Order: sequence, then C-alpha cells, then structure tokens
Amino acid sequence: MVYASLNPENKDVSGFPFILFAVSKKTVPSSVQRNRVKRMMREAYRLEKSSDERRLEFLNAGGVPGQLCIAFLYMGRKKKFPGLEAFRREVSKLLRNMSLS
Repeated sequence: MVYASLNPENKDVSGFPFILFAVSKKTVPSSVQRNRVKRMMREAYRLEKSSDERRLEFLNAGGVPGQLCIAFLYMGRKKKFPGLEAFRREVSKLLRNMSLS
C-alpha cells in the first residue's frame, strides 16, 4: 500500500480518500486473473472501509492538507491467488497501521 496527500487545485474536496487498485501485467500475465485479483481487492476494501472510514477522515482532516490518496498494489507471485478472507485481513492490517505525519 502506498498513500499520500494530494493538494488539488480545486479546494472542494470530500473527506473520503481516492483509492487505486493495481495489478502488474508482469506479476499476473492473464488479464482475466488480473481483473479477478482487482475485484477481490476492491471487495476486501469495501468490506473493511466502514470500520476505518472515520479514522481515515480524521487522519486526513488533522495536520495534513489536501485529499488523501491510497494505492493498493498486488505483489503476489504465486500461481494460486489468495481468497477474499486473506485480502480482507491484509487490507485491515494495512489500514490500521497507516499513519499520516
């Protein structure tokens, strides 16, 4: 996970962060499998964001100006992809350990 604060020209920004999910063609050559991994990552984030949404808004509102941008990058190199529960645990852990300073 990579995250940063973006200072947009338009000062009307919401408290919700921008989210990006990326899977490299080199890591997962098949487009069908890449899309499946991205769908699972999006679903894992959707299920975990409700618990961390308020904390992310608070982190974004305090001290760091601009819009919060988060990129989730899939780095797995196994032939078999993890299930949704594994993605949920990883997303939850990453969001809990995130700090903007």
